[in-house]
Amino acid sequence: MTLRGKTALVTGGSRGIGRAIVERLAADGARVVFTYHTGKDAAAEIMSCVPGTVAVQADQADLETLDAMFEPLDDGLDILVNNAAVSSQIPIADITEAEFDRVLTINTKFPLMVIRRAAPLLRSGGRIINVSTLNTVVPGPGLALYCASKAALEQVTAVAARELGPRGITVNSVSPGATDTPMFRAANPPAVAAQMAAITALQRVGTPDDVASVVAFLAGPDSGWLTGGNLRATGGLIV
Repeated sequence: MTLRGKTALVTGGSRGIGRAIVERLAADGARVVFTYHTGKDAAAEIMSCVPGTVAVQADQADLETLDAMFEPLDDGLDILVNNAAVSSQIPIADITEAEFDRVLTINTKFPLMVIRRAAPLLRSGGRIINVSTLNTVVPGPGLALYCASKAALEQVTAVAARELGPRGITVNSVSPGATDTPMFRAANPPAVAAQMAAITALQRVGTPDDVASVVAFLAGPDSGWLTGGNLRATGGLIV
């Protein structure tokens, strides 16, 4: 129970990697406030099964929903995990201004505003973990907006580490590789998982729990000398 007495905020916590993070931080003793967009039933299930969790509806495309996220946090915050994001697979020739604004708002602007809002609430020695992607170093066709939005979030991570370091607050990012989530399955045909496993050192795709374990390490007491970094939670997809 390394996080007993801590309060965490996790965005996009109703499914996939986000749900695994919520469950792991709660298992480690934290009180966890998490957001969901449309997964109301999944959020209710988590609250009923995982003690100490509170769900808040939020739409990262709409900054007006930011306030609701922080209503349960008036007593302070110890851990922030910016996990919620959208994928986008559009060739550069087909990118519209509207799609640019949507992806960059959800994946970069909203998380940055969450950090700005959370910073005064974070207690000394707090933790911020931003979930990025291996695609910032392994880009692919059609991923311009997704890669750009996550690369920008990694730079926000580095700057925030400098700005919040004097308070003992660490800021890091985690870059999952191929991970078996609804987002991964929606974006890739089944054969891709087998292909990714074949070129990964550990010979399988990741699970949400694999990534949650890395996030839990960064949220815990043993990561206090790590800040401004990016941990590639890929199972050796790149070595």
